[in-house]
Amino acid sequence: MIETHDFITVLPELILAIAAMVMMMVGAYSPKDKALGRVTGLALITPILAIAGVLFVGGGTEARIAMSGLFVVDSFGVFMKLLVLVASFLAILMSDGYIRRENMARFEYPILITFATLGMLAMISANDLMSLYIGLELQSLSLYVLAAMQRDSIRSTEAGLKYFVLGAVSSGMLLYGCSMIYGFTGTTNYSELAGYLTGAEPASVGLVIGLVFLLAGLAFKVSAVPFHMWTPDVYEGAPTPVTAFFAVAPKIAAMALFLRTMIGPFGGVIADWQQIIFFISVASMALGALAAINQTNIKRLMAYSSIGHIGYALIGLATGTEIGVKAVLMYLAIYLFMNVGTFAIILSMKVQGRMVENISDLAGLHKNRPFMAILLMIFMFSMAGIPPLAGFLGKFFIFDAAVKAGLIWLAVIGAIASVISAFYYIRIIKVMYFEDAVEVMDPVGSKRMGLILVVTGVVTATMIGWFPAVSNPAAQAAASLFAG
Repeated sequence: MIETHDFITVLPELILAIAAMVMMMVGAYSPKDKALGRVTGLALITPILAIAGVLFVGGGTEARIAMSGLFVVDSFGVFMKLLVLVASFLAILMSDGYIRRENMARFEYPILITFATLGMLAMISANDLMSLYIGLELQSLSLYVLAAMQRDSIRSTEAGLKYFVLGAVSSGMLLYGCSMIYGFTGTTNYSELAGYLTGAEPASVGLVIGLVFLLAGLAFKVSAVPFHMWTPDVYEGAPTPVTAFFAVAPKIAAMALFLRTMIGPFGGVIADWQQIIFFISVASMALGALAAINQTNIKRLMAYSSIGHIGYALIGLATGTEIGVKAVLMYLAIYLFMNVGTFAIILSMKVQGRMVENISDLAGLHKNRPFMAILLMIFMFSMAGIPPLAGFLGKFFIFDAAVKAGLIWLAVIGAIASVISAFYYIRIIKVMYFEDAVEVMDPVGSKRMGLILVVTGVVTATMIGWFPAVSNPAAQAAASLFAG
């Protein structure tokens, strides 16, 4: 690793921070009817500039440490930051029309997404338990407000309150775990922790307890069982574009945090945390497969689906191998496009101008809106893991990594859960193609939404043809994590 002291190392984060402050000034001093448009325009440009900053800073193969050891830049961070920034850009792009229609047209909305994204980038590059916590809280505080952004809606207010209360509990658990780890090791720095925990002596009981609390806090952020209880209610109650954002960017950032924390400083005590990952992975896959079967609300179904997908991703972490981490990174890249496409469909589900969320509202969609029906079928088959779509590739490499690590039983459980979950994905296709429509769905509302649908659909359907473009950077990112 190379230690640096210049601010160029944190250029993407600086771009987001400065842009967020500029947006606040622009929003505050613009006429009320123009504030949202101006701020949204800046918010769409900001992730593009941040992506350029990530690519500029991330050049080179050797990791760089900055900010007195609190911050690290490596290929792993570059890969995950690009996914988060793409997800944030798409979330802002998808939400503009919705927030204007649903009386949410306040310029604070894109600013909050920008601040949340800044927190996510800080989480991904955290090289210390303290910088981990600061990034996590910056993200979480923004997300609490976003969940309750639709102030006139009881469901949205309730979702924000539930998320805030349970999020505060999880943050307390995580911080308590960090304090325990510090108390028994005398350091919070990842590099120093890694050196301390690779010694000949086994980890102390107090350190293991601290690690358990840390894992509990991180499991809440990725909505893994048994810390998933907030997910269905928040997904259903939050405004749909906020749910779309929740389902993608924070999950990717939290999984990056999970991977960096477990493989880096605690890689030497894998036996102490691997059993916990086994449990939450199996429990998440089982709940995601079974609890979604009886759901009638598509946003609630997607909440349980996301819990299941996190369970599959955790299989890769449970292996503790470079191949497993590479599989997780590829899975998250695929998950990004599948979920954004699905939520773009949900945002386009309108009947006579009003939003609908029930699966039954999709009846007869293939006759009225064949374009939407084909795309939703692609996304559902991909999530179910049907070849040759992108979702199949993601699950294949996750299960392959488990088998190569000798965790055949975990791969078998994952395959069984995948087969069960295929039922509710295929049920949506059955409703679209084999049931008669009660009301005709409105056409896709805007050109930008149509563009998002086409791009995500094409990527999901054709990824098998250009998969090395994803797998090669993922392999380099996984290698950099283990090299650090």
